[in-house]
Amino acid sequence: MATGKGMAVSETLRVAAVGDIHCTRTSAGQLAPFFAQVGAAADILLLAGDLTDYGLPVEAQILAHELSSGLRIPVIAVLGNHDYESGKQEEVSHILCDAGVNMLDGESIEVMGIGFAGTKGFAGGFGRSTLGAWGEDVTKLFVREAINEALKLESALARLRAPHRIALLHYAPVQSTVEGERCEVWPYLGTSRLEEPLLRYPVEAVFHGHAHHGRPEGRLMDQTAVFNVAQPLLRGTFPDRPPFRIFEVPVEPGAREEHAHPAIA
Repeated sequence: MATGKGMAVSETLRVAAVGDIHCTRTSAGQLAPFFAQVGAAADILLLAGDLTDYGLPVEAQILAHELSSGLRIPVIAVLGNHDYESGKQEEVSHILCDAGVNMLDGESIEVMGIGFAGTKGFAGGFGRSTLGAWGEDVTKLFVREAINEALKLESALARLRAPHRIALLHYAPVQSTVEGERCEVWPYLGTSRLEEPLLRYPVEAVFHGHAHHGRPEGRLMDQTAVFNVAQPLLRGTFPDRPPFRIFEVPVEPGAREEHAHPAIA
C-alpha cells in the first residue's frame, strides 16, 4: 500500500489463540506438529486454559516439551479448571514458566507492542441470572471467587499502557459464546462479572475457552469481539482449518523485534 512522504508503514502481527488442549500422559509426540502449524501462521500464541487434562506435573512437562519442540514464538497462557484438578496448579504453572511460557494470573505483559491481561476467571452465570452472595456461606465463597477473579482481571487491565490490548481468560465473560451448551450448565461456564472490567478498560478482543460446545464468537455490551477458542469447538466448527484462531493486530514498524516485558503501572 502506498503511503505519503514521511509516513511510517505499519505492520500486522498475527495472534493465534487456542484453549482446552488437555495434554495427557499419552500426548508426547502428538502436539509438536500442531504447534509447528501455529508457529508457521502466527507471531504470538495464546493458550486459554485447560492446558493439561488432570492438572498433573507430568502432563505439564510433556506439554512444555511439545511447545519447545514445535514453537519459536512467544507463548502467553492462563490456567483452566482442569489444571486445578489435582491441586498441583502452582507446580504446573512453574513447569510451563520454566519452559518460557508467560503464565498470567491477574498479571499483564507487553509483547511486540501488544498488551495482554489474563486470568483464569470463574463461574457464576450471566446477566440477571448471575449468582448473588446471599444465603449459605458456601454460596458466598463461590461468589467471592468470581469477584476475586474479576478484580484480578481489572487490576491486570488497569496496568496496561500499550496502544493495543487483548484479554485472555478460560471462563467466558458473556453468555453468547456458551450458547450451544446445555442451558443448565451455562452458569458454570463463565460469568458477567468478568465483563465489567472489560467495559471499564476496553480491549480489542477477548479470548476464552472452556465451552467445548458453545459458539465461536460473541460480543461484549460495547461490541468488542469475544472469541471462544476451545479446541474441540474449533475442530467441529471449522473442520477445514487448523484448530486455532488467528487475530490480526496492526502495530508500529519494528514491533516484531521487541522482547516481552511485564507491563509497568
